[in-house]
Amino acid sequence: MARNASLSGFPELLPAERLVEQHVLDTLRRVFELHGFSSIETRAVETVGQLLRKGEIDKEVYGLSRLQDDAGSPAAASAKQDPNSLALHFDLTVPFARYVVENAGYLAFPFRRYQIQKVWRGERPQEGRAREFTQADIDVVGDGVLPFRYDVEIALVIAAALGALPIPDFLLRINNRKLAEGFYQGIGLEDTAGVLRCIDKLEKIGAAKVAGLLRSELGASEEQAAAALALAQIRTTDTSFVAQVRALGVTNELLEEGLSELEQVIAAVVQRAPGKVVADLSIARGLDYYTGTVVETVLVGHEQLGSICSGGRYDALATKGNRTFPGVGLSIGVTRLVARILSQDLARASRSVPTAVLVALGSEDSWSGAQDVAAQLRKRGIPTEVAATADKFGKQIKFADRRGIPFVWFTDDAGTHQVKDIRSGGQQEADPATWSPAPEDLTVQVTSRPGA
Repeated sequence: MARNASLSGFPELLPAERLVEQHVLDTLRRVFELHGFSSIETRAVETVGQLLRKGEIDKEVYGLSRLQDDAGSPAAASAKQDPNSLALHFDLTVPFARYVVENAGYLAFPFRRYQIQKVWRGERPQEGRAREFTQADIDVVGDGVLPFRYDVEIALVIAAALGALPIPDFLLRINNRKLAEGFYQGIGLEDTAGVLRCIDKLEKIGAAKVAGLLRSELGASEEQAAAALALAQIRTTDTSFVAQVRALGVTNELLEEGLSELEQVIAAVVQRAPGKVVADLSIARGLDYYTGTVVETVLVGHEQLGSICSGGRYDALATKGNRTFPGVGLSIGVTRLVARILSQDLARASRSVPTAVLVALGSEDSWSGAQDVAAQLRKRGIPTEVAATADKFGKQIKFADRRGIPFVWFTDDAGTHQVKDIRSGGQQEADPATWSPAPEDLTVQVTSRPGA
């Protein structure tokens, strides 16, 4: 990942790096499916109107136009204002909401889905931020109502998924928008969305500047700004945050509802994934469609990377006439996570290719027989390739070693087969119909670096 990309913000991986990424994706798929989530894929493009109907992110959206169009034409100039023009999706939640509405008659609710796809954002490329990247989302969506227990379950699924990856320790930082909004209302700040946007900047600009924004942009008094910051500074690894919030002396019905919901989530994750969660009342999440639980996840010791997994509850993102489809979900930034794994050498693949066996050529005429051997091995699930030319055996062995292929297969003129483990130098007779490598050599292993 230290290589310079020829097109900034659009990363490409070498084969060994791609194997690490595939391991991450395969692990996530396995965990998601173990918890009953179905895979879907939505189209890469949405209408501008669909993408921009929640939140103001127009500067991050990549619009689409045909090369044949005249860039200076009135149609091209007004594309941004045309809600029916097309753009690449910037996340998977908004397209999923549209998918649910359009396919509601074919889905069984609550609908559990996972989705792993590329997304695009016109951001300034930097560590942890690319313009083209992969996200892995899970969501549960209900028809009309969605029991709160799914907020708890989603957090537990993500804890299980991240715990199965070759990454450092992680921490789910969880808050509740009802708690925050109810508190702000209780201290007399009615523009709760504006307060949330200010609090969301706390880690970037610090408490003093956030207090200044609350006063200058929202008209908060010194006391109101101090109270909002006091709430944001509460951080506990158990449910003791409830007492700390009540000690601030603010009463509000919505606040109490949010306190109860957050208490349930934290208690469940502490019980089933101890050490992986903190109630962090500074977490706000910038997008306007979140209505309850909100989550951000950081790698311990790598907090400067930012959140690797985020999301929460949304009660009205998807609607169809009088029907609403509330949901809760989380999104893992796969590209951000893999980039950190690779740049810090936190995990590595045991070899750079899937191949477990290279069938050597004793002569150019032995190619057909070598293909027969390879076919027998492949039939039993052993990844195998045949050498391209009948170079000296030492050269063929070096070729295998350079790519990390652990075994080289030899067949002599008498039809006797031998397989060499080029790591140990050991060589033994083998039958292509029965021989198999050890399970750890059959497929590429991705393991955490000791001490990572």
